[in-house]
Amino acid sequence: MTAVTHLKSLQALELAVRVGSLTAAAVRLGITPAAVGQRIRSLEDYLGTDLLLRGRSGLQPTPELQQALADLRSAFDALERVIETLDFQRVSEIHVVADPDWADLWLAPRLPEFRAKYPNILFCINGDGDVPLRIGSPDLQVFCSTAPGKALFRDVIVTVTGPDNSRRLADWDAQNEMEGMPLLHLKRQRDDEDYPGWVEWFKAFGHREIGNDRGIRYPNARLALEAVRENVGFLVCGLSLMLRDLEEKTIVHPFPISQNLIAPFPYRLKMSANAENRPQIQRFADWLEFESRETQRKIDALLDQ
Repeated sequence: MTAVTHLKSLQALELAVRVGSLTAAAVRLGITPAAVGQRIRSLEDYLGTDLLLRGRSGLQPTPELQQALADLRSAFDALERVIETLDFQRVSEIHVVADPDWADLWLAPRLPEFRAKYPNILFCINGDGDVPLRIGSPDLQVFCSTAPGKALFRDVIVTVTGPDNSRRLADWDAQNEMEGMPLLHLKRQRDDEDYPGWVEWFKAFGHREIGNDRGIRYPNARLALEAVRENVGFLVCGLSLMLRDLEEKTIVHPFPISQNLIAPFPYRLKMSANAENRPQIQRFADWLEFESRETQRKIDALLDQ
């Protein structure tokens, strides 16, 4: 096990115990829960002993880990302080950890505009980009949650499908148009249980009585929207993630946009403690806030139609 891998595995282990789940640790690290689990297993294999127990209250340290946990936490606290000091020298890097769907479908299409204006700023977004992932806290975090941070915009959940599927509804049951129609779902981790899907949408607006939780489940909105464009089925998803597709008419609303569910939380921006001392982070944060206001304006305009 190399030194870097060793540190990453210890980081994943300490964070998983601190926050109580692999999913929550994955969100903080900007990687998948499976990757967090793999890092911990590699450490357990290297040491030849189990380090975590899974119980009703979440992850708990084994007796072997419990003896070292205090030192592990103090070591990473010290490492965080070192990284914050060294970060002053990283004048051209921005490390972002964000909701994967937001990063793929909202940020990625807009980022070239910012890059064109500031070509010397390098990015690492959810572990990928111009520079490698580093140990320590990210410069910026963006999630749809109640976590502390500045609210960017609040999304609404609407129905979409491919143009061909939308036309099929005209020849279907006039009262329960969606009975038997193929439903596409987004897989939700434990931390996303409050986020609405088809079950909540049908409960609010009708159109279908049975099988509301059946259908294909996709690990992320990007893959689900690819299926929607190919007329595979119907999806409920955040409007902000689909604005470009709707403008280009590669997907359509099968029902009035007034039949929407408000996202339970806004997207929030949290910046690192030393962000105010780093102009490139401030520029990027200002740009995110401007683009977010434009997104909120477009959402509100569509809802007013």
